[in-house]
Amino acid sequence: MNESNSLMKIKDRQIGENHPPYIIAELSANHNGSLERALKTIKMAKSMGADAVKFQTYTPDTLTIDSDKEDFKIKGGLWDGLTLYELYKSAFTPFEWHEEMFNYAQSVGITCFSTPFDESAVDLLEDLNTPAYKVASFEIIDIPLIQYIASTKKPMIISTGMANKEEIQEAVHVARENGSNELILLHCISGYPTPVEQSNLMTIPDMRNYFGLPVGLSDHTLGIEVSIASIALGASVIEKHVTLNASDKGPDSEFSIEPDQLNSLCIKCKSAWEALGSASYELKPVEEDQIKFRRSIYVVRDIDSGEVLTKENIRSIRPGYGLPPKYFNELIGKRVKSRVEKGTPLDWDMLEK
Repeated sequence: MNESNSLMKIKDRQIGENHPPYIIAELSANHNGSLERALKTIKMAKSMGADAVKFQTYTPDTLTIDSDKEDFKIKGGLWDGLTLYELYKSAFTPFEWHEEMFNYAQSVGITCFSTPFDESAVDLLEDLNTPAYKVASFEIIDIPLIQYIASTKKPMIISTGMANKEEIQEAVHVARENGSNELILLHCISGYPTPVEQSNLMTIPDMRNYFGLPVGLSDHTLGIEVSIASIALGASVIEKHVTLNASDKGPDSEFSIEPDQLNSLCIKCKSAWEALGSASYELKPVEEDQIKFRRSIYVVRDIDSGEVLTKENIRSIRPGYGLPPKYFNELIGKRVKSRVEKGTPLDWDMLEK
């Protein structure tokens, strides 16, 4: 595609190139079935510096059916032995919580939005005036759902875990064709947790160049290092699962970060972004007082009038008030006009023509 990178705006916050990274704290299932814990997590996300907190809007019945047939059983990983219905029943955020969660987020001053998994979830979120939508990696191939979300004309963030380039292209095309003009893609590896060596962060600049959209990272690795590294490759958004306390356990606690880690993530991602700056070879303000400590050519022995410069009476040393070292060989053999004391920076005016 190679279109020029665009920007997204969620509420009053610009997201994209030349703007600080947008940090999304993903609540997911880490409320552990408690509305009170969900509200505390929202407050924590705000106090730790996140830009937004995100929920997931589904019920077990909107995602799957209650069946113990082999197709519906999870084998291996964190949720080994559960059926899909059992997992989602333990993890979902009840629809009736959403209004209180949205209102509470507004009261503490943090943006909130959600990932809908069917049209009823979109309708609920529209009633709550959500400022944006997230499309989960597993739903990127649900073209009718993307069409329905895009018809709201709200900003969309699309996770790309497991999707190939053609599938991503189709999702982007459908979103645009149905009214969504503000899109961000999230590079994502749908492993829970994701091994660091499978992160493939080089996909971020490639995706940004190919699709002409801002690109971020939905990070399922343990820790925050991968997220910070992604900033150097142009990630505009970081989404990370958060929990109040991982030891409390829960469906997603194994790959979620705690409050102090979220705070570090917010601080270090911003620092990494600030460090990028722009390509420049000019003297930086912080260097202005340091340039005097460069080497230059100094008289290191007293030199009498008419005496010849030699390697014994001049040297290239610090500080930098004399002639640049590149002239050293040219100066050897020249005569001084008058006596020069040791410790004097050499200048062309001191020499005979």
